[in-house]
Amino acid sequence: MAAGRTFGFREAAMRTGGCQCGAVRYEVSAEPLALYICHCLECRKQSASAFGMSLEIPRSGLRLVAGAPKVWTREADSGRKVRCVFCPDCGSRLWHEGDDPEAGFLTVKAGSLDDPVDVSEAIHIWTARKMPGLAIPPGARSFPGEPE
Repeated sequence: MAAGRTFGFREAAMRTGGCQCGAVRYEVSAEPLALYICHCLECRKQSASAFGMSLEIPRSGLRLVAGAPKVWTREADSGRKVRCVFCPDCGSRLWHEGDDPEAGFLTVKAGSLDDPVDVSEAIHIWTARKMPGLAIPPGARSFPGEPE
């Protein structure tokens, strides 16, 4: 993703977020790398909606400030393991990370942020699996599956 895209946030702003019940809270100090709107079945099930939204950030940019989330691990279509971090009380999904702790990024579930993100520059992925009738905005970057 090109530098300077902030997805609706002021440059260098601290972002805060947390679960639905407020037991788990986090801060994001890093600038976003990308915003993905994922139309795969797993993201639809996880969000109980038409798609899931994930804000990619450097791993070092996330700080847990309250609570003790739990982790559930699943296999992605790529065969890689995905660690799904969620609140043990209300079940809200908060972020995803790979099973490699040395990986340089993770994805915050954008709906768990306190302030909304601007989806106008989102990258749509797994569009081959999108729900019938859902329109991808003209000119949006999109991929029928998972991009490289």
